[in-house]
Amino acid sequence: MNARVDPILPADLTDLSDAQLMKLERQIARKYSGMFPWLMVAWAFGNLAFWLALWPLVLLDIMPLWLGFILSAISLSLVYLPTHDAQHDIIARPGQKLRWLNELVGHATSWMVVFPFNVLRVTHLDHHRHANDPDLDPDYSSTASGPWHALWRTIRERQPDGGKEKNYLASLERNGRKDLILLSVAYKFGYLGILFGLAWGGYALEAFFLWWLPQHIAVTYLVFFLSWAPHHPGIGQGRYTNTRSWKSAVGNIGSMGMQFHIVHHLHPYIPLDRTPAAYREMRPILVARGCDLGEN
Repeated sequence: MNARVDPILPADLTDLSDAQLMKLERQIARKYSGMFPWLMVAWAFGNLAFWLALWPLVLLDIMPLWLGFILSAISLSLVYLPTHDAQHDIIARPGQKLRWLNELVGHATSWMVVFPFNVLRVTHLDHHRHANDPDLDPDYSSTASGPWHALWRTIRERQPDGGKEKNYLASLERNGRKDLILLSVAYKFGYLGILFGLAWGGYALEAFFLWWLPQHIAVTYLVFFLSWAPHHPGIGQGRYTNTRSWKSAVGNIGSMGMQFHIVHHLHPYIPLDRTPAAYREMRPILVARGCDLGEN
């Protein structure tokens, strides 16, 4: 991809100091922030309505279960990104008029993948502070040697003796949010209660194919593309080395915008749908910083 040099940048960056590069970088970042993220809000509630609608369609035999399963897996795989923007207060910051909407987007959708929004927020912000730190990054357990190893680890780490939940528990304790541990347990028991209730009522296959299996597929997909791929090989811990730009075989949409994850870590207040454009303008600066830009 050829970089488009925005007029904000001089033709030659080689003689600029770190401070000058940072000033230019922040000017570009501000250009893509501060606007209301309509796409993320519509995405959150549209996807929620879509997934809920699958249940009566399947239970009333209007839609075949196999199709409901496929659509549910896709829908649950799309849950995380609006809650992710809400975790970073992109919709509205504390004290702003639409703060309630920011929190509603986070809470109204994260339950679909059986995670409390506040747990995701605490652990994800911890990830930003300590990316690739083997002792402090809650997502470090996603580190793997290659894509097949990464897929295996996303499954292995969710087992009772895996490291993922231990890392999340440690993160909550470090941040003084032990209260969220009980909330997480309540989410899990509530989820299992719904599944058991459906099975007891004669809808075991529907429970399995509309929620249990799609949820596991979605989490595997999310961890692979949002955690492993943009941070591989998971070694660098500096501002410009703890993540990367990369070229996904399934494109930017298939990888949910994570090809330009480096921009998100540098400027997490930029909405997800604007990171590709921000990256294209920022690319010469990232080149000057020696970032891992892959083929982008």
